[in-house]
Amino acid sequence: MTDADPSAPSPEPTEPQRRAIRSYVLRAGRMGTGQQRALEDLGPRFVLPYTGQPADWAAAFGREAPRVLEIGFGMGAATAQIAATRPDTDFIGIEVHTPGVGALLKRIGEEQLGNLRILQHDAVQVLEHMVAPGSLAGVHIFFPDPWHKKKHHKRRLIQPPLVALLASRLAPGGVLHCATDWQPYAEQMLEVLSAEPLLANTADGYAPRPDYRPLTKFEARGIKLGHGVWDLVFRRR
Repeated sequence: MTDADPSAPSPEPTEPQRRAIRSYVLRAGRMGTGQQRALEDLGPRFVLPYTGQPADWAAAFGREAPRVLEIGFGMGAATAQIAATRPDTDFIGIEVHTPGVGALLKRIGEEQLGNLRILQHDAVQVLEHMVAPGSLAGVHIFFPDPWHKKKHHKRRLIQPPLVALLASRLAPGGVLHCATDWQPYAEQMLEVLSAEPLLANTADGYAPRPDYRPLTKFEARGIKLGHGVWDLVFRRR
């Protein structure tokens, strides 16, 4: 081992990588026995690993069909209902919280839903590395966390960089459908989506709720109390 040459220039200090701002916070959640059993029994078949490589979705589903990707399906009730009513479409659900993954797996088993696959990973990385440009028939983002406090608005999911990425993954004519029950977030969504040149609004502002999006119990209760819900449906040019 030789001593370093003191006259040699010092290496340039490397800039530390900035942490990406996440739109979610991983929280510990309670797992029911049914959810845990579904994870163990059905997870190996229906939960796909994150690979960082373009996915072979036809192989994953065992067929070639239109594909719709959903970001943040929560406990999966609406996701399962939509998949059940649209058997000719394949659905890719992304959710980071394990109880929600277990809950949707349980529904998959109970309702024998063969057109659903799950990724438990960061949605941005999935979109960037596993989903090919122009390959999706639709994207659903229903009731994402509104991050009410102004200092947390930077965590909101619907931001220009993500919308540009989503638009690039949609096939021409593909639909990006967002919904929220928080009016300030709805206003931000409308502004951001309208500014994306690859997208065109299907309505004059907010859209009527499409028939395929089920009315959740939480949503129905809010409507009875006079709370609003805003749907935004944009189409890839």
